[in-house]
Amino acid sequence: MAQVPGVAANLSIDSDVVGFAFSGGLALFSAVVALTHISERKSWRAREAELVSELEDARARHDRAKTFLSSEPQAFIAWSGPDGEPDVGVSGLPVFETAAAPRRILAFGTWLAPADAQALEAAVDRLRKNGDSFRLPLAGVAGRYFDAEGRAVGGSAVLRIREVSGDRLELIGLRERHAETERHLAGLHALLDASLAPVWARDAKGGLVYVNSAYVAAVEAKDAADAISRGLELLDQSARSEAAQALAKGVVWRARVPAIVAGSRHMLDVTQTASPDMPAAMAIDRHEVETVRADLEQQMQSHKRTLDQLPTAVAIFDRSRRLAYHNDAYAKLWQLGAAFLDQKPTDGEILDRLRADGRLPAESDYKAWKERLFEAYRSNDPMRHTWHLPDGRIVDVVAHPDPRGGVTYLYDDTTEAVDLATRFVALNRTQSETLETLHEGVAVFGADGRLNFCNPAFARMWRLEPEELAEKPRFETIVAHCKTLHDDEETWGKLQSFVTSFNDMREGFTRRIERSDGVVLDCTAQSLLDGAALLTFVDVTADVSAERALSERNKALMAAEKLRNDFIHHVSYELRSPLNNINGFVHLLGEDSTGPLNPRQFEYLGYVSKSSAALLAIIDDILDLATIDEDALELEFSDVDVLATMRAAIEGVQDRLAENSIDVQIVALDNVGAFRGDAKRVRQILFNLLSNAIGFSSPGQTVTLAALRREDDVVFKVTDRGRGIPPDVLERVFERFESHTAGSRHRGVGLGLSIVRAFMELHGGKVFIDSAPGEGTTVTCVFPARAAHEEMRPAAREGGAQ
Repeated sequence: MAQVPGVAANLSIDSDVVGFAFSGGLALFSAVVALTHISERKSWRAREAELVSELEDARARHDRAKTFLSSEPQAFIAWSGPDGEPDVGVSGLPVFETAAAPRRILAFGTWLAPADAQALEAAVDRLRKNGDSFRLPLAGVAGRYFDAEGRAVGGSAVLRIREVSGDRLELIGLRERHAETERHLAGLHALLDASLAPVWARDAKGGLVYVNSAYVAAVEAKDAADAISRGLELLDQSARSEAAQALAKGVVWRARVPAIVAGSRHMLDVTQTASPDMPAAMAIDRHEVETVRADLEQQMQSHKRTLDQLPTAVAIFDRSRRLAYHNDAYAKLWQLGAAFLDQKPTDGEILDRLRADGRLPAESDYKAWKERLFEAYRSNDPMRHTWHLPDGRIVDVVAHPDPRGGVTYLYDDTTEAVDLATRFVALNRTQSETLETLHEGVAVFGADGRLNFCNPAFARMWRLEPEELAEKPRFETIVAHCKTLHDDEETWGKLQSFVTSFNDMREGFTRRIERSDGVVLDCTAQSLLDGAALLTFVDVTADVSAERALSERNKALMAAEKLRNDFIHHVSYELRSPLNNINGFVHLLGEDSTGPLNPRQFEYLGYVSKSSAALLAIIDDILDLATIDEDALELEFSDVDVLATMRAAIEGVQDRLAENSIDVQIVALDNVGAFRGDAKRVRQILFNLLSNAIGFSSPGQTVTLAALRREDDVVFKVTDRGRGIPPDVLERVFERFESHTAGSRHRGVGLGLSIVRAFMELHGGKVFIDSAPGEGTTVTCVFPARAAHEEMRPAAREGGAQ
């Protein structure tokens, strides 16, 4: 056809021929096209018939699939890709068949249990991302069960959800119960293995099929399999026969039988079930229980003995509120007889008995009060009560609930404690008030160095503000204020060391503080309990001033005494020399060699001799006293014969006895013997006493000189029947220069008894005087018979020197 125009151009052809040819070509083309069309239409019709057949077949399959899908409740969800929208199809699930419901199925949490919803979401996510197939049983919130299956189909993720019912639902239930039973069985096996009691089970033929760990240990097997395979029996043949007979009768077998457990004989309490298919048995080892029971009984008895010794009353009531135990203090406290308590009365019966006897607190509503008390049986915490009894006693009651039921009551008579506490509070208040009113400053510091207490006098004494002291300052702060009055680092350092020391055995001390304002304080530091320290400050300014004045006066007196003693010695020695001359010349004048004297001259010469002798005796006495005052008199110890000394003393007063017509009576026992002393001074003592007795006696009276030995002492007594000594004078008779001669012929300077006492003290003895006006006087001298030694010289600056 493409070449025709070319040919026509090259050839000279008739136009008609060309038209004819063109028309023929067109006719030919139309014929070919028609034939082709007829051929293709036939092919199309065959294809159409094929497609119709396939469509019918697809419709049939669709109908069959729909029929299959509708045969059970289920839903299909398909995703064409990870990000594709889901295509939801629901069949037979009424909850998802409404118009808005199909897509609601994708909200798994609205119709599934939370755990199952989370599991399904996770499985679907893995299916869409990775193509992981799954199958899950699901539990709905309305009690329904579903089966979810997901898989990848032709590049799409398809999820099928079916509601489970009928046999399938029953199978799922059976599977769940089987799994739960397996878990229970595993837990039971674990419990039995943990049990200390041997447990075993047998099959219908009597062979072991299960043993726990305790059974394995009891039969000394390697493990449970070893015990079962070897058929190791815990019970002996006779016990197993009894168990088999009980099983044959269909009854539970219980018995206490002996058995060898781990090589030792024990008593076992065995219990076997009556199941014929698989009888199981458990053995409780009574050996340990009996040992524990014996120990418990021993401990209970020990506790009872201990409780019986306690002063606190104890009563234990069981869960039925009956008395289970009481100690002796309980019976004594409530005065309950043993016969009544042995009946195990209830708690209420005891309270009623005590109320009837008037030994319970007076309560207006006794029933309500008793119910409040019984709340302890229903409580978990101890309950406390305080009873004020009619007889004035106070009893603290503590009710301790027993977890197993019952109550333990503790009764403590706190009457004395309350009384002591009351008295302590009163005493503490009195002590506080006393400290508040003291003039002495008192401060107590704790172990931490802080002020715990101080009285107003302390604040006034150191000019401290009460507001600052109320803040409990430290010792250093108080010292900083006090240094304005006494800036002595040594004093404050020593006090601070004492207050802040941790040594509980620290020794207290006293220190004098002289302040800059002239005030003198005596500070005393004492240790208290728990490391506390007590400081007291006493104002001794007046005392110190008086002490200084007295000290100065004492020095002056001592100087005056020394001057007096020196004067006495000097004057005495100066007087002794002329007196000795006088006595010598009197003696010469009395001799015949100097010429005869007329009677009057001889009488006058006697007066001079007596006066000079008396004056010389006075001078000797003064010298003796001066020597004693200077502590310079030495005693010359020897064996003093008592009778000889008494006669020598009487010999010295013979002229006075004759002159005054006085008799002397010596009274001495044969066993008076001798003693250690200064014979000269003993004679001087007796001479002075006899002289006084003669001077105070009337003519014709008798003076008695007695001596006796009494235990380890030698006693001299000089007794006269003179006028006696008045009581007011009796107190001063031993003082120097005290001479009371009114109404008597006795004359003297008052040194005789002073010398007697001084010599008695040098001997370590004592002198007593007993006198009554009109009845006479008795002077008693007691010498220690064995106490005087030549090398000992007692001090004698007492007595007359004072």
